[in-house]
Amino acid sequence: MRYVAPTRQSLERSVLASPPLSCWRDYATLLGGEAWPDIAALNALLPADADVHFVTQDKALLDDGLHYEERIAHRRAIATRPDNWHDLINALVWLRYPALKRALNARQMAEIAVMGRRERSRPQCALTHFDEAGMIVTLREPAMLAAWDAHDWTTLFWTHREAWLTGGARVEVFGHALLEHALTPGKLLVGKALVVMGEGDARAICADAIAAGSVLNDPQELRPLPVSGVPGWHVETDRPSFYTTAPCFQPLREGRTYPLPL
Repeated sequence: MRYVAPTRQSLERSVLASPPLSCWRDYATLLGGEAWPDIAALNALLPADADVHFVTQDKALLDDGLHYEERIAHRRAIATRPDNWHDLINALVWLRYPALKRALNARQMAEIAVMGRRERSRPQCALTHFDEAGMIVTLREPAMLAAWDAHDWTTLFWTHREAWLTGGARVEVFGHALLEHALTPGKLLVGKALVVMGEGDARAICADAIAAGSVLNDPQELRPLPVSGVPGWHVETDRPSFYTTAPCFQPLREGRTYPLPL
């Protein structure tokens, strides 16, 4: 069933004070203000050396016949629908994660060169899944990764609760569709994750791996993560029974395995 976001007028602003949207408080005015920001306001937030810009998506723009990704690659133009949550949040992701977005675009262009504009390859599906619902998870403890491998959600989130609360485990929600879903209060969120083990710059590590083609070559590489299980990210995370009863915590499918972390 297609998700329908609340209108700007009906948005419960309380969602902006809870993760994952509270992690975007730098853009709280754009998200929570009474009026939609226009394209000029979004472009004004780009750094002076930005090599892309936002453009209004209308019939005149679409008449150029270009694929969305081609327009970014060839014209450095990010088509953005006005008064639209999905595209507004996508613009914010471009502002915060430009290297990741450029890496995704370069990989999409390489696939379009092979597949054409109508067909989609397995790598394109993986790239799109990450773009729409992706997150970057940084872990330090191998035991947490082992629990995740087994879909042992109680161990991952409850036994290792302190790691999530103190920064030993971190998650950054990157996917703009997933962030859009967070506009609905209490919604159970499940994303598609790339995992980094250790203390490195997770954003740079993921961007480099995407650009090199060493990840996102098949949707099955992405690890599902019920991110609502992160302590403090949902009102029910203070109860261990949440991790065994909420429908977002699915068991491991027989034969399902995951690649090693970055």
